[in-house]
Amino acid sequence: MPRKIFVTGTAGFIGFHLAKLLLDEGFEVVGFDGLTDYYDVRLKQRRHQMLLQHARFRAVEAMLEDQQAIDEAIDAFEPDVIVHLAAQAGVRYSLEEPKAYLEANVIGTFHVMEAARRHAVDHLLMASTSSVYGGNEDMPFAETDKADTPLTIYAATKKATEAMGHAYAHLWNLPTTMFRFFTVYGPWGRPDMALYKFVDAILDGRPIDLYNNGDLSRDFTYVGDLVQGIRLLIDAVPQRPSQAADIAPGDSLSAVAPFRIVNIGNSDKVRLLDFVAAIEDALGVPAQRNLMPMQKGDVPATWANATLLRDLTGYSPQTGVREGVERFVAWYRDYYAK
Repeated sequence: MPRKIFVTGTAGFIGFHLAKLLLDEGFEVVGFDGLTDYYDVRLKQRRHQMLLQHARFRAVEAMLEDQQAIDEAIDAFEPDVIVHLAAQAGVRYSLEEPKAYLEANVIGTFHVMEAARRHAVDHLLMASTSSVYGGNEDMPFAETDKADTPLTIYAATKKATEAMGHAYAHLWNLPTTMFRFFTVYGPWGRPDMALYKFVDAILDGRPIDLYNNGDLSRDFTYVGDLVQGIRLLIDAVPQRPSQAADIAPGDSLSAVAPFRIVNIGNSDKVRLLDFVAAIEDALGVPAQRNLMPMQKGDVPATWANATLLRDLTGYSPQTGVREGVERFVAWYRDYYAK
């Protein structure tokens, strides 16, 4: 029988790509998604429609905040593994609607962890973010670095779920892996993300906003690389160590729980202006640049140390920014007939 994976957020950008990869590999997948109107619901519906072409995929449409819906979906499916990706996303939106982040990201994640505990799943994997590194200035960011200075409510809610995940792993011996994502981009991306907004504006002849006058750097991670990392981590199940001395140097494995945090990033700090140049080349159109001051809650740079991912899985993200941008532009032109 195929292994059964319960994935939250399958109508979302990353969840869609992960579910597609798992289905292509022969897994049975149930997707759980609220299809909220944070951005164009038609894009989310189209993603689910594509997944529903697979006989081994079933979708449940409900909100994370609805514990009964989560419980019923997981009880009916009895998954081997849960991958929790659904969340209220967007750093900047958290400045406007912070309560939505507490409800979806903290309460919703609690509901998922409770169901995972009841079913004693083989592995619970949950998404965090590089934003938890917050005010850290030492780069590249490593999982063993302190992450106690989040700069937004979004980052704070994700840091809270890491702490909750560790507590559940310790109390219930629930193998748990948290992964921290670094600026994910690619086809079927979210319209609120920089690449999507830049391509849309450039093709429409509108200027693009570059914060901190464009003096930003990001560890851009192609979505196909990201979900391959998640797929491989499904099989890298953390085990509670018998003693702290058993933990390898650089491993974030807890000394008191089957719990680990893993960065998934390209390990390459790319200047925002170089990213824009790659977009201009892919489109064959120059951008009009609107230089802006630094935005509240933003950080000047992100950069992942992804050594632990490689040590655990033998895998390192490979896709360069120019190749990834070209793939997004090709998808965008096809999807919007531009």
